[in-house]
Amino acid sequence: MNGAPDRPGVIAPPPLIATLAVVLGLLLDRTLPAYVIATMFTKSERLTVGGLVALAGGVLVLAAERRFKAAGTHVQPWRPTLALATDGVYERMRNPMYIGLLLLTGGIGIALASDWTLVLLVPTALILHYGVVLREERYLEAKFGDAYRRYKAKVPRWGLW
Repeated sequence: MNGAPDRPGVIAPPPLIATLAVVLGLLLDRTLPAYVIATMFTKSERLTVGGLVALAGGVLVLAAERRFKAAGTHVQPWRPTLALATDGVYERMRNPMYIGLLLLTGGIGIALASDWTLVLLVPTALILHYGVVLREERYLEAKFGDAYRRYKAKVPRWGLW
């Protein structure tokens, strides 16, 4: 890869990005509360829906991690990619770990009635997209060439488009 370091150069570990969104959201809830979710849904409804959304996110993250390990590559995006993971959940979407993190973050926001955590999902998704995903895609295309380009053409980035 032209003497460049064998890593994608992501701006920060994705779990850290998601964790910061939750922490900042909870801090903003304490200083500038909106009470939108808390007034729209009962605690039981919030815990049920939020728990299910978070669980779906966690399951997606774990399924994606298992595929990485089965392919023989690193899960951490700051380490070199050793092989492409293209089967299992990766047959339907190219970024299931990041979708899972966003679902997990959103589920926590719903369960804790954290309006700000839900608002912060938008900048969190943008940071993941521009600071992680696009960097990873450039890296994978440079490292794996046509194999990655064929995969990219066949499988949508976010599972929808």
